[in-house]
Amino acid sequence: MDCKSPGFVTPKKQVLSGSARKIKDNAADWHNLMLKWETLNDNAFTVATKIVNLKISTLSNDKMAIDSKSPTTENVTQENRDLETLCSELLCTLENMEKIQLKMEKLSSTLKGVCELESYQYSGGVSKPTLFHTWPTTFFYDTSLKMSEMYKKEVSLKRTIVGEIAHTSDQDLLMVYLSCWLYQPYIDHNVKVLLESMLLETGHRPL
Repeated sequence: MDCKSPGFVTPKKQVLSGSARKIKDNAADWHNLMLKWETLNDNAFTVATKIVNLKISTLSNDKMAIDSKSPTTENVTQENRDLETLCSELLCTLENMEKIQLKMEKLSSTLKGVCELESYQYSGGVSKPTLFHTWPTTFFYDTSLKMSEMYKKEVSLKRTIVGEIAHTSDQDLLMVYLSCWLYQPYIDHNVKVLLESMLLETGHRPL
């Protein structure tokens, strides 16, 4: 987490340890992973756009070649090479996004462990402490799990797109793939609200 970024502060006086420290670090890790995800998603969208443009161009050239009955073997070979290169680049980016998604799952697992430890330590009707402002520890886990599930579904969708985009000859479907990649339908628009709430609660953002 870049503590020098605007609006991001780390309290100087508060020294955290144990579960509170893990939760605070967890929130910072979420922030970093989501930033990396967005960068990769933007890069991948640029590559996917090139793939779609190449596919549409190839389909148009194929139609023209059929109409004119002119040989296009050399052009087809180059187009196939370009397409293969772009698809490899898109797949590589997706694999990096999958790694980020797995790290998000681990963050949720860590918070689950913190909750289980707290339940053990404060069993028998003993009231659990509030580690930060208002959130109980379980709320951090619930929020993390909710965000993690969004990215898990999104990764699955992107994997499907990568597998289909190079083999689709329907221009409308190609545009649907492109739109899905850009707008990420499984990542709810309130995911940033959830993240910001977590950062506020843990003191990464000023109240």
